[in-house]
Amino acid sequence: MKSRSARILSPLLILAILFPCEVWSAQQEKVTLTFVCRAENDLYRAVKAAGIQTQRHDSPEAALDAAPAQGGMLILADGYPEKITEISPTALERIEAKKIRLYVEYPSALPGLKFGKPVSSRFERLVVSSDFASPLLPLHILTANDLHWLPVTAPAPHIVAARVAGVDSAVFGLPKETAPILFESPPGKILVSTTKLSHFVTGRYAPQDAWKLLWHAVIRWLASGRHLPELNWTPTARPSYARNETLPPDVEEQALRRGVEWFIRSKLLITPAHARGKDGTVVRADSLITTAADSTVADGTLGIMEAPLSIIHVDGRQTISTAQRGDCTCESAMALAFGGKIFGDRVKASIARNLLDFWFFTSDACKKERGDPNHGAYGLIAWGVGAPAWHFANYGDDNARVLLGTMAASALMEEDRWDEKLMMCLLGNLRTTGRLGFRGDRIDIPELTEKGWKPFFERSIVNYAPHFEAYLWACYLWAYRQTSFDLFRKRAEQGLRMTMQVYTDGWRWANGLAQEKARILLPLAWLVRVEDSEEHRRWLRQALDGLLALQQPCGAIQEELGVQGKGMFPPPETNEAYGINEAPLIQKNGDPIADLLYTTNFAFLGLHEAAAATGDPQVRGAEDNLARFLCRIQVRSEAQPTLDGGWFRAFDTKRWEAWGSNADAGWGAWAIESGWTQGWITAVLAMRRANTSLWDLSAQSAIGRHFERYRKVMLPE
Repeated sequence: MKSRSARILSPLLILAILFPCEVWSAQQEKVTLTFVCRAENDLYRAVKAAGIQTQRHDSPEAALDAAPAQGGMLILADGYPEKITEISPTALERIEAKKIRLYVEYPSALPGLKFGKPVSSRFERLVVSSDFASPLLPLHILTANDLHWLPVTAPAPHIVAARVAGVDSAVFGLPKETAPILFESPPGKILVSTTKLSHFVTGRYAPQDAWKLLWHAVIRWLASGRHLPELNWTPTARPSYARNETLPPDVEEQALRRGVEWFIRSKLLITPAHARGKDGTVVRADSLITTAADSTVADGTLGIMEAPLSIIHVDGRQTISTAQRGDCTCESAMALAFGGKIFGDRVKASIARNLLDFWFFTSDACKKERGDPNHGAYGLIAWGVGAPAWHFANYGDDNARVLLGTMAASALMEEDRWDEKLMMCLLGNLRTTGRLGFRGDRIDIPELTEKGWKPFFERSIVNYAPHFEAYLWACYLWAYRQTSFDLFRKRAEQGLRMTMQVYTDGWRWANGLAQEKARILLPLAWLVRVEDSEEHRRWLRQALDGLLALQQPCGAIQEELGVQGKGMFPPPETNEAYGINEAPLIQKNGDPIADLLYTTNFAFLGLHEAAAATGDPQVRGAEDNLARFLCRIQVRSEAQPTLDGGWFRAFDTKRWEAWGSNADAGWGAWAIESGWTQGWITAVLAMRRANTSLWDLSAQSAIGRHFERYRKVMLPE
């Protein structure tokens, strides 16, 4: 007689017969991963949150006492980057005896491997070099910020560190020199990482989809191929809203309030606690990394620094640019003045006033040669202060943004004490603008010292580059309205006429063609205001069509490269060129990236002013769509409060996260420019809320009363 146990099928066997796939999967998922790390480790927290069975210990020895045989163990780099992970030979012997699959980070020693001292570099990114993390293909790029690794010789690595060009893929392949980052030694037993990959949340590694696939592959390897749920986590700096998330009715007001508050939260306002280096540049007490609030006064009287740069550190903070620029100072003052006006915030209005006073009266921006009536630079405003190189150059487009930001702030605060400086600056730029309306990219102080201003005024230079020319034309048209001095109008109109005649194949482009299309809108809209003719409307319509062809359904303006050979700063053409110069966020047309430093911010202003000038509902609709996009992607960050409310330079509209080529030397994908980006986005949001435009807001300026006095000195008959 057969036993009862033999005659009765077990419940598990019955389920296996009826639902074989489901039971097999359930059996496969019964795995425990043993961690050696601190409780706050990013990977440990993500694995635990995914519902995977885990145990955590503080040492390999304690972990080995509890770890099941043939299981998976992770020894993570708690002390990274200063401390190397120590594993004793005895622990390694026990791991082998228990047939444990081991993932280890940043190890001091392993059998058969000799590790060098830690090295680091700003330019290396992680590149997939095998099919280990399929569907991640070889040459796929990931970023591990503030990367430190241990040099070692290893065959067939899965991931390497390499200096490569490209957005998502290393377009020129791997260079000769690479560093193994992830590999098996011996295969199937120990998975070695020469850096700390498990720091991906705190260190703000990107892009998220690639890191999910990589971690899925690592966990699958540890579980001997068994099926486990994918990991999910919340990035510490992320968009405020998902692509299709319903927006609150007051979303623009919220974005505006947070955007203005960012100027305070960012800690860019200079305080007495900031020292100056030997060259006069500002040096923060915390080695140029953003910090939490300090107790010193930041009221704008000492100016403001430029930006958190696209250099992210181990703890997720960013290095800041300590440059003090005229455009950023005055654009920041404009944004704070809008905050003061709209929200009745006297503190922000006071900071705005102090910033302008600092730039025009306290700093050297309007002094030395620029304050000498007998010098060719008279009336011009320095690009920056604090370092000789910043004083040396004079960019007309930077002067234009000084003018635009100050005219807006003056109107908002009903102040006229900066008007004389503005008139001098307008005339200083006009008299160095040639007969055809072009000024050129820049004019340096030594040239003006040697030649004076007249040769520049009388030359017939042609410069089809809206990045450098367009905003001065807008300022000249505004000045014409205030003074009726026809030379302002004539030189602006002539430059616009010639530039639109070669739209866009004849244009030089700086970091991309899209930014040139964006910048041409403002002067064309204001030309319609000055003279509403059929021809001027046709130029504006042509420019609008060119820009709106780049607008995506989500509202973003997608980046675009221009004619090859006409770019000042094209994408890197070799791996070695990555990170050397200014560069676009894209490697090729079609990369789904929006640029909020060079394009989107100025497109927002241009569309707003064009809609106000023409009343065109299509233009207004495009502006509305762009506004919603900007509200969605505004940075949300509890962990990094100095970033919260800002807008990163790069945004990948396909992934819906901040991502792009970080090839630009400093102002890469994660930079937040105080003036160009933050200043103009908040200003346009404010003007939308107030139902006004920059043209209308500044209509009552009394700057014209200073015109005749300075014209006689600067442009004598």
